[in-house]
Amino acid sequence: MRQSGKYLVMAVILLLAVLFKFAGDGGKNEKVEPFRGARLKQEVWNPLIAESVNEKHLTVLVDNRELTSKDHGIYMDENLNIMIPFSELRDSFNCSAHLYEGEKLVLEKRSDVVKFQLDQETVEVNSKKEKISSPMTYRDGEYYVAAKTVAEKLNFNYNWNIEENQAIAVNTAEEGGNLPLAYDLRERHRAPEVKDQGHYGTCWAFAALSAMESTLLPEEEFEFSPDHMSIQNSFVLEQADGGEYTMGMAYLTAWQGPVNEKDDPYGDGVSAEGLEPVKHVQEVQLPDGKDFEKIKESVFKYGGVQTAIYSALDGSDSDYYNEEHHAYCYMGAEKPNHEIMIIGWDDSYPGENFNLEVEGDGAFLCQNSWGKAFGDEGVFYVSYYDVNIGLHSVVYTGIQEADNYDSIYQSDLCGWVGQLGYEKDSVYGANVYTARSDEILKAAGFYATGKETSYELYVVKEFENKDSLEKRVKVAEGSLTNAGYYTIEFEKECRVKKGQKYAVVLFITTPGSVHPMAVEYRADEMTADVDLTDGEGYISSNGKKWESAEENQDCNLCLKVYSDRQ
Repeated sequence: MRQSGKYLVMAVILLLAVLFKFAGDGGKNEKVEPFRGARLKQEVWNPLIAESVNEKHLTVLVDNRELTSKDHGIYMDENLNIMIPFSELRDSFNCSAHLYEGEKLVLEKRSDVVKFQLDQETVEVNSKKEKISSPMTYRDGEYYVAAKTVAEKLNFNYNWNIEENQAIAVNTAEEGGNLPLAYDLRERHRAPEVKDQGHYGTCWAFAALSAMESTLLPEEEFEFSPDHMSIQNSFVLEQADGGEYTMGMAYLTAWQGPVNEKDDPYGDGVSAEGLEPVKHVQEVQLPDGKDFEKIKESVFKYGGVQTAIYSALDGSDSDYYNEEHHAYCYMGAEKPNHEIMIIGWDDSYPGENFNLEVEGDGAFLCQNSWGKAFGDEGVFYVSYYDVNIGLHSVVYTGIQEADNYDSIYQSDLCGWVGQLGYEKDSVYGANVYTARSDEILKAAGFYATGKETSYELYVVKEFENKDSLEKRVKVAEGSLTNAGYYTIEFEKECRVKKGQKYAVVLFITTPGSVHPMAVEYRADEMTADVDLTDGEGYISSNGKKWESAEENQDCNLCLKVYSDRQ
């Protein structure tokens, strides 16, 4: 018999003996026995029940998203509550979840605001305090809260299935009811300081890095260097030349940055060599163009969203800008030429505040990079009916510590420049690398070039030639809702020796696409320095017959590998 079983039997005998003794004491103990019996039940039984539950495979199912004790660290506490980590709340309950000053957790969904305080047996729901049995706690480097409390306060049905050792939470709200009618990151300390790009064409760098800073707030406060991003990248451009969001993605996913502003101050036109990134970007999502609900959800859950407008502004002077109301709307044929950051919205913002006649109310709240003299301390409204707002949207959803992996293998420093395929929605791609030390291959990174992309990842541990690709072993598979850049962890351990050539293979399917594989190539003057000698890539329509990406297609595949030293 296992130890826990012995303890359980002993506890049963002890409890029955004690209760039997009390039952024979007559009326003199009648008033105190219910209390002492309850205390015994709680102090003796609850830890044993929790131990029994935690010894088994424990799961929490939140709207079909599964959290497990093995993969996510959930556990039952001695109050018999299932405790789930703070880091899983946002995506599991599709809510805003942020930690303030290391001790206050704020959850938002629709217009509901739920606040937990570390080690406090109360929860504040829409400014009203309620008692809870299990407070927010800190354990093994993570904050935990009771799943039942979160579910009930956010209007989920919650049930515990003892036979399956599983808790189930189901959202009872109507579809599309997760967002408030108006939202402003500034009111939640989730918008970074307004900055000034001056006379340089660096709005793209400011918008990207400000969005990253917003994503990290309020838990972490950073000020990244636009100087470094706009100078220390792999493109051929001066700071005055401008840029676009894909350049920022390339710089960040290549681990060329970000670096701190204090280490590379803006405006001097020079950038120090050898600065190491202070964060690693592992995921960037690109919602569909003009998907305003997805943009709002991204602001709500993650933080500032990078986007672009056509700017016809000279200071605050433009036919499309109402200076009194700080309101902008352009409805012409010009393409976007200025990157900004969305930090909120107001569905009821009056349409008459815009200089142009628009179809209805509503606007995004946007932060510019022209200093606080512009707009309302650097912030202005852009109408939902502006033709360019939200055509592209960039959400930095995967910002990790700079020591998350020991090494990155890549040959696509300019990132997603174009796309490759065989006139159908699927393609195989493989990149070959040589291990720099004895390593464990941990993950692969690639672009999904459209929504609802599915993927399969394989590894060839010993690569000799194209025929070796037949010996690939599957290490991961899945699907991705949005376009963007993703890092996928391998489900199987792959060890390689120093000097060993290996390959990672990606089979990718993007519905509606005829060229689903992202590639780097010399497309224009800005990508003239693309190096095709640093990669060994292969593509195939069926996974059997392979051709060289560099020799036959003049490109590098966007397919990276991340590893740790053994």
